[in-house]
Amino acid sequence: MQRLVVFLILFAVWLVFSGHFDALHLALGVACSAIVAVFSSELLLPRTLSSRTAVTTWRVLRYLPWLLYQIVLANLHVVYLVWRPGQLRPQIVQFKTGLKSDLARAVLGNAITLTPGTITMDIVDDEFTVHAVSDQAARSLRSGEMARRVGHVFLEPDVLASMNIVPHP
Repeated sequence: MQRLVVFLILFAVWLVFSGHFDALHLALGVACSAIVAVFSSELLLPRTLSSRTAVTTWRVLRYLPWLLYQIVLANLHVVYLVWRPGQLRPQIVQFKTGLKSDLARAVLGNAITLTPGTITMDIVDDEFTVHAVSDQAARSLRSGEMARRVGHVFLEPDVLASMNIVPHP
């Protein structure tokens, strides 16, 4: 039953995002959704939903709109940089987040990379090395807002207090 629910959710997402309803695309959607459901149903939909899982799910749903907004803002900033190339100031930013779980670190690294103008180069324990294309992008990393929000999603202690921003030469 669990795999069927995960399959239906995945296939619905496939339909919404693919926008193609011909036989080939529907067959690919069914095949991909089935494969992911078979191998990942326990990860995507645990058999027992603890209160921690419910809280994390709710917090993820509140985090995603904020992340999408940040991606839009970063896109606009990159467009600005295209028209004003003199504002480009590529730099490497290193910081520690205090995030304990590998999942929280991976989500933060992916969120940074999804945001135009920044890319996560390396993660060692809780130390991130990130390339930023401008001073504004570097400042947004140094503010720790994204790390704080990811820490909040995964019920981690206040990560902002433990962040140690180190400029890279």
